Formats: sequence, structure tokens, C-alpha cells
Amino acid sequence: MGVLLQANNVSKHYGSYVALSDVNMSIAEGEFISIVGPNGAGKSTLVNVLTGFLKPTKGSVHFQGGDIAGIGPVELGRRGMARAFQLVNIFPDLSVRETLSVAVASRLKRIGNPLRSLRRDGELQEAVEDVAAVFGFSQRLDRTTRTLSQGEKKLLDVASAFALQPELILVDEPTSGVSTADKHGIMELLVQAAKRTGVKGIIQVEHDMDLVARYSDRIIALQSGKVLADEAPETFFRNPALISAVVGTRTPVVAERRRA
Repeated sequence: MGVLLQANNVSKHYGSYVALSDVNMSIAEGEFISIVGPNGAGKSTLVNVLTGFLKPTKGSVHFQGGDIAGIGPVELGRRGMARAFQLVNIFPDLSVRETLSVAVASRLKRIGNPLRSLRRDGELQEAVEDVAAVFGFSQRLDRTTRTLSQGEKKLLDVASAFALQPELILVDEPTSGVSTADKHGIMELLVQAAKRTGVKGIIQVEHDMDLVARYSDRIIALQSGKVLADEAPETFFRNPALISAVVGTRTPVVAERRRA
């Protein structure tokens, strides 16, 4: 399997404050990786560096062999990586159709207003409907996003990232604020959508250890800006000291790992 993303000796400093220190990590084709750690561990900074929002103070980040340090979200999407945010990044007055069309128009490099040309642009319309079908939005395309449940809004944000047809997708706490009953439904859709649309790798930032245990191929644990562990779930959850360092003193009850 080829390596999709590689971070080499990445550090990020804000003045005298060290947010990341000599982080090394990679994701290969076919992998689902979870990044975990307590508040202040450096997860957000690492995600921002990995997705080109921030330049590392030291080290390098390569995606598909090319340096992506500080390139920004638009160029990143063109190169084949997309990011869905922890805080739902959608506009409440747009319809589901319009929300998806913005992402599709970016991928198709449509110039001008994608909402104005949506109805008469057959290629754009077809692509929107294809993504909607994958994520179960076909019957809700003309609903405004403000009328969706929190779980549906999270899913729409993920669907917008998938609309870019990325090879690698990064999701930031995809089930935060969602009911326990809906969490696994969102995760199953995420995994199945990746298979159907040709996404080669998934990185998630997640605090829910049940989801981490069930869906991850590898777990990268951060503490104080450093990689504390890079382990398979079976190894990670056999180490009470490691779990305590990441999520607190109580060992969580975790679900059996999902099998493809």
C-alpha cells in the first residue's frame, strides 16, 4: 500500500509555547486512523498543519509526495484531500442541494456563482444528486439546512467534504453533539461512503473511545504536543496507563472493533 500522507519531525511554536514537538506520522492507502488526546494535547494544531492551514515551524508534511505546508483548503482540495469540521460549517439559509453544490462547483472549477447556475448545469446537478444519494439526502435536497437535526447537519458537512471527491478525508469529531443512538449510524455511513466513492484513507479526531476502538486501524495518541503512542486498537486498549494519560483515570468501556 502506498503512503498518502507523511509528517516528518513536525514542530509548531507560538513564540515560546511549543504546540507540537517532533511529530512523525503517516497514513497509508486503506487505513482509518484516529488521533486522540486530552485537551491541550496539540490535536487541533496537528490537524491544521496536516491540512495545510498552518505551516510547521520545523519539519515537513507531504501528501501524495508533494509538500502541502500552508497551501490552504482550496488548493488542498484540488490535490485530493478534504476536511470536515468539528463545528458544522454550513449556511443555515441554504438548501441541502445548494450546500452540496458549492463543494461540487469547487471541484469542477466552476467560475462565478454556483447557486445561480445550479439548475441549468447538468453535470453539477448530477454530481450533487450522486452525493446526496450516498448520504441519504435524496429526499431532502430542497430542505433548508436550518431544519435538519444536529446529526443530519454533521452528516451534510461530511457529505460536502466527500463532494470534493478526495483521496484522503479528515473528519474532526464527526459525531460531537450528536445523540448516542445516531453516532454509529453516522460512522457507518462515513465508512461505507468512503468505499463507494473511492476515498483511500480517513483520519478522524475523536474523543469517544467506543468509536475509536470500533473503527480505527491505528490510534495516534498525543500528549503535550508529542506522540505518546501509535498503536493498533488491540494494543492501545490493553495499556491502562496509556488510556489514563489520554482520557483520564477511568478505563473506558469500549466496543468491539468493527469488521469490514
